[in-house]
Amino acid sequence: MRLRLHPFFSFFSLLLLGLSAFTASAQDQVKATLTAATASVQPGQAVTVALRLEHDPHWHTYWVNAGTGYPTTIEWTLPEGWTAGEIQWPAPVKIIDSHGTITGNGYEGVTYLPVTLTPPADLAAGGLVTFSARADWLMCADVCIPGEAEVSLTLPVDATPPPADPTHGAQIAETLASLPRLPPGVNVQATRVGETIVLNIAVAADSGARLPADLWFFEENAFVQYDEPQTRRESAPLTATLVLPVSDSYGGPGERLVGILRGDSSWTTTGAPLPGLAVDVPVSSGGGAAVAQPADATTTEAVTPLLGTLALAFLGGLILNLMPCVFPVLGIKILGFVNQAGADRRKVALHGIVFTLGVLASFWALAGVLAVLRAGGDELGWGFQLQSPAFVFGLAAVMLIFALSMSGVFEFGLSATGVGTKLQYQPGYTGSFFTGVLATVVATPCSAPFLAPALGAALALPVAESFLIFTVIALGLSVPYLLLSIFPAAVKILPRPGAWMETFKQAMAFPLYATVGYLAWVLAGQTSESGFLMTLFGLTVIAMGIWLYGRYAAPGAKPARARFGLIGGLALLVGGLALGWPQPPAPTDVVWEKWSPEAVAAARKAGKPVYVDFTARWCATCQANKKLVFSSDEVKKVFRDRAVVTLKADWTNRDPAITAELAKWGRSAVPFNLVYLPGQPEATALPELLTPSTVLEALN
Repeated sequence: MRLRLHPFFSFFSLLLLGLSAFTASAQDQVKATLTAATASVQPGQAVTVALRLEHDPHWHTYWVNAGTGYPTTIEWTLPEGWTAGEIQWPAPVKIIDSHGTITGNGYEGVTYLPVTLTPPADLAAGGLVTFSARADWLMCADVCIPGEAEVSLTLPVDATPPPADPTHGAQIAETLASLPRLPPGVNVQATRVGETIVLNIAVAADSGARLPADLWFFEENAFVQYDEPQTRRESAPLTATLVLPVSDSYGGPGERLVGILRGDSSWTTTGAPLPGLAVDVPVSSGGGAAVAQPADATTTEAVTPLLGTLALAFLGGLILNLMPCVFPVLGIKILGFVNQAGADRRKVALHGIVFTLGVLASFWALAGVLAVLRAGGDELGWGFQLQSPAFVFGLAAVMLIFALSMSGVFEFGLSATGVGTKLQYQPGYTGSFFTGVLATVVATPCSAPFLAPALGAALALPVAESFLIFTVIALGLSVPYLLLSIFPAAVKILPRPGAWMETFKQAMAFPLYATVGYLAWVLAGQTSESGFLMTLFGLTVIAMGIWLYGRYAAPGAKPARARFGLIGGLALLVGGLALGWPQPPAPTDVVWEKWSPEAVAAARKAGKPVYVDFTARWCATCQANKKLVFSSDEVKKVFRDRAVVTLKADWTNRDPAITAELAKWGRSAVPFNLVYLPGQPEATALPELLTPSTVLEALN
């Protein structure tokens, strides 16, 4: 049965055809030639040749650690007895896209990649030698395309010292002179502290070396996260500290730091420019010897974010006093302290201190409950909650509910106000204490929306830091009461309550909406595209449930109307949670296994049909094919019922086995899909643009 395509997919297919045509024309955006430093070869002497890559404007290729993409490779075909060394990589540059995001490490403009070729010992003068090679690269601008070229170079063999090549000799010599190295007088040391590496650089004053500005470290083995900020600190003249983030995906020993440290100018003051400093040093742990006081720099690096968080926590506590349900009674409560203590200022101040203790006690109790929950969750991997899509979705839903409350969609906690009011009028210090515990925390309708971010932070931070944050929020909330109890006359200078407080409260909802947006962004990387769409729909239904509750169950509503609002709101809330709750892949979803010739052979030997998808993450057509084909329930049912073995040949990074397999089929690019059927000796190659009917016909 043929499936009819939505007009959008027809348009999208035409768009991909245009992209394919563009891809074919873009093969010339990077031109490769083989060049030599000298015009001839002398017996007994190595010769330097270079792969010259000429990039069109806005196009680039990649360094040995590409970041995103894969590096250029050269496969040599040399005369008998000749050997080739490794590519000598010049200092790369940061590849930055049109949005200002770092996407990799590579080269632009005209680049020479030198290689040393060594002749056999019995090479005789006279005659010619021909060097041939196949170069492969990934070239990117707004799109990425694999590139390749067969290059060759013929040179005469002459007994006399070879002259420089008149066309490329000077450029290759300049490239060789500027290759990264460590000049005398420059000392580099590395220390790992937590998830950072502190790189210390010191330059001797009389060494002829200099310390450039705008340093950036290109790490060779993916030990350092290539696209995250690197913080520089000056600790003394001619010394600097660079704090590097460790890559989340790095699984090696991390014993050495290898790479290139580049600045915005040369590292030397004389001779050829040296843009890159070669770094290959051991990585010590903790407080090992370092040039530029790494321990102090690291301590500052660790303390600064916490201080900023504490400052925001204190500000949040202060802001709570400006809410419409708090500010009007602030002065009344202080006057209540004065009435209870008479004219004795010491007793009035003591009431304020006891009130502050009540606020602190309530926040500490909440932090203690969370600490107990965290301790019980340690065995379940607590501390990695934000890696759980369900946790992130639940936290986003809570933040959304509190944000809607602050926007005035409904009032939070009104039923608790009466309890706090009764307790705060208890006589003596007991009343002041419970005023702090209940009247300003439990009974204050505006408290809960501000407690929501604190709860989120407490669930994600270590226990000690979460206790500290709760303490600072409590101090921010209680400081105005404490100050006014010490200086009661200051109540007169408080501004009058008014409509401005409601406006301010609603404006403060937008930081919570921003938090919901951030959590949704996190979910986008944790769920499938269809799952993320259901998450957004679920949050929308939750918002609708809150709106229904606020619309029909507002204070003073008739009982029937209030019941409708409560029941309808709860139903939509539950429905939204069920709709948006992240789910693991369904049994009918296609599960891909890694492709290899052995995997294909094993599946065919077992008599199973095999579907092979040659793909790459940088291939837009590949992603569109999968979205179009494997969103079809009929395709997934056929794959499940016939036990089709699905293999993915992921060409995102360079893979010689995949390249060779594509070459067997006369292909040099992806997408490419094969179907092996039992009893048929050869596979069926599918077209580049797929539809569900195309795949089903191939399987039938």
